[in-house]
Amino acid sequence: MNWADTPEQAEFRAQVRQFIAEEFPPEYRPDTEAEQSLEPEDVLGYNWPADRNSADPSRAEGARKWAAALTAKGWITPGWPAELGGAGLSVLDEFILSEEMMRAGVPTVGSIGAFLLGPTLMAHGTDEQKREHLPPIARGERTWAQGFSEPGSGSDLASLRTKAVRDGDAYLVNGQKVWTSLGTHADWLFVLVRTDPAAEKPHRGITFLLVDVTTPGVTIRPITDIRGDQPFAEVFFDDARIPVTNRVGEENRGWYVAMDALSFERAGIGATIKYEQALRRLVSYVASEEGRRYLRPDFAAGGRREVARRYTEMRVLYNLARLTVSKQAAGEVPGYEASVNQLFSAELHQRLARTGARVFGRHAGLWQRADAPLGAVFTHQRMDAVAATFLGGTAEIQRNVIATRGLGLPRS
Repeated sequence: MNWADTPEQAEFRAQVRQFIAEEFPPEYRPDTEAEQSLEPEDVLGYNWPADRNSADPSRAEGARKWAAALTAKGWITPGWPAELGGAGLSVLDEFILSEEMMRAGVPTVGSIGAFLLGPTLMAHGTDEQKREHLPPIARGERTWAQGFSEPGSGSDLASLRTKAVRDGDAYLVNGQKVWTSLGTHADWLFVLVRTDPAAEKPHRGITFLLVDVTTPGVTIRPITDIRGDQPFAEVFFDDARIPVTNRVGEENRGWYVAMDALSFERAGIGATIKYEQALRRLVSYVASEEGRRYLRPDFAAGGRREVARRYTEMRVLYNLARLTVSKQAAGEVPGYEASVNQLFSAELHQRLARTGARVFGRHAGLWQRADAPLGAVFTHQRMDAVAATFLGGTAEIQRNVIATRGLGLPRS
């Protein structure tokens, strides 16, 4: 297929590049010593939800200025209508905006609230909920985290056990969520709770709630990952009183709201560009005098072919992302294609990390960034990539979806 820009798209791409060059705050510099969270749209050295509350005044001010510049264009929520703080961009123009921001190495703003919760509230929220939550998301003033997974309820989400019992004009919520990405930086959570334990089918007794993290009875604790970073958290509810007005959709129908929410997941361009930039940096480094000092002696025997395979796979991933967004632009809802994208991206992440580490042989065991080849970026990426094949749905679940929905194979 031909993915070349139309003249209008090429003009918009040029506008985005000019905007970034002119408006990105020069004091908002990347912190390359910091670990990243695990989201595909993360940019090396930035974590906007954390940066906005940074103890470093220049980082906090830079994050604020960047959010303000994007707000003025409606580009925190570019696909939203203008009356809700967006820019009314088409799906393809949204894709171009995301692509150019990633290529420029500048962070997105708004995160999961902008691309996932916002559209969910537009579809299922009350007028009061829209007035309360959409404007702060569009201005980068309120960040969100997703409280779905629980201990023992990840891929089998319908088995969740966090309970909510109606008590007058509120629900009393008790239970635990886990692996809540950026939970320690969130102002609000959207969570799934069980409101009908006796439901004939488990997914029919679930309700979707919005939770202010300052609510008494809500406790958020960071989880330290294999790299020593804390990109996610566990959340505890102990008789947390959540107003009924914070329920999205009907009681016991939250499963269907959640499935709609997950359909708003991104097309995956962020991962493609991250991997491409990492590989280009690797190739450039090993060609340098410094890089040759660290190069594994037998790299030339098969290493070049391995790097070439990684590059080819990245072009495949790019085309998968473009296919997904093209289907959306045509008014279709991507089905199994999203699972193909997720699975291929996750496994490519791991293959790329292994390739980068093998290039440097024993030097890839250096964890400290100072005096390590390429600042130990691939050593850290190997740790980052361990979780890739179960974040956002395990590889086994994705293969089942592809087999049954894509290939029409029987379930048993």
